[in-house]
Amino acid sequence: MRSAKDFFKPLAVGAPEPVREIPVKPSRMIHFFPPSIPKMVAKVPDIAPTVDILLGNLEDGVPMADKEAARAGLVEVGETVEMGSTQLWTRVNSLDSPWCLDDLTTLVTEIGDKLDVIMIPKVEGPEDIHYVDRLLAQLEARAGLTKPLLVHAILETARGVANVEEICAASPRMQGLSLGPADLAANRRMKTTRVGGGHPGYLVRQDPPSGSGERGPDHEADRTTYQQDLWHYTIARMVDACVANGILPFYGPFGDIADTVACEDQFRNAYLLGCVGAWSLHPVQIGIAKKVFSPDPAEVAHAQRVIEAMGDGTGAIMLDGKMEDDASVKQCHVVVELARSLAERDPDLAAAYGFR
Repeated sequence: MRSAKDFFKPLAVGAPEPVREIPVKPSRMIHFFPPSIPKMVAKVPDIAPTVDILLGNLEDGVPMADKEAARAGLVEVGETVEMGSTQLWTRVNSLDSPWCLDDLTTLVTEIGDKLDVIMIPKVEGPEDIHYVDRLLAQLEARAGLTKPLLVHAILETARGVANVEEICAASPRMQGLSLGPADLAANRRMKTTRVGGGHPGYLVRQDPPSGSGERGPDHEADRTTYQQDLWHYTIARMVDACVANGILPFYGPFGDIADTVACEDQFRNAYLLGCVGAWSLHPVQIGIAKKVFSPDPAEVAHAQRVIEAMGDGTGAIMLDGKMEDDASVKQCHVVVELARSLAERDPDLAAAYGFR
């Protein structure tokens, strides 16, 4: 049995001490790019300032023949591109693949000081994180790193969802979780081929007309249907597990690039449930994520009014016909603190929020 006192000790001689609190930085979008394609690598200097997180993808979406080229392309980005305040992440190949060990060894020893977070796909239990945790400590010691790399896990299997609390608590390196809807749908044998989002067949229907004795197809035209969210349960459970362990929840990909309206809706659902950001797979989704995961200026202004009116934050008041109390102030602080952190990076948001 491991003592709680040992949890924050390095797992290898010479490795940096683990972090005690995960840094909360603007993370509205994790923008994926394929480092195996030279023309995409050439665009990185222009893309990096426009996103909060830039992720070099080595896993799904990279053909087997291009795995080594993708790894080399990401090393080139780490060595040559000035990221400024943008975080640089990578998604390595899965732990059961023949490429993962080389991914981790190469990236940590060659550009470990440039990387912020390593995303691990298809995590199924805390044992996966324990393996990565120890290996990263050994590689950090070899590379002489002074800051530990953080780990982000993707929920892509039913077993991973069942073990989500243990995964979140597996290591001080745990930075957050993302939902992987496509792989999770396949693993669960869900009958959908969509990558994220709702489904027109997953719905509830309005009751039949009052007093109607028949319930046949003739009445369907008069009964409204409401499309439901296939991912509501999983996202809510993921958010609870992350918050309980001091790490950050993210929505994953929305695959229908052309359907920007549904993408915005799905991102907003995740935002309202507590996610801090989502993946963007195409430049058009960057703007959607910025819009959705940045609090509305009117909401920020209202939150500031509540905080000011509540004084020491205790008791209850009536403001604009609504009751505000201690819990309201806590909600408002969440909104204002997020707005301030985003305003530090985005002058336009700072102006919209009235912070400058």
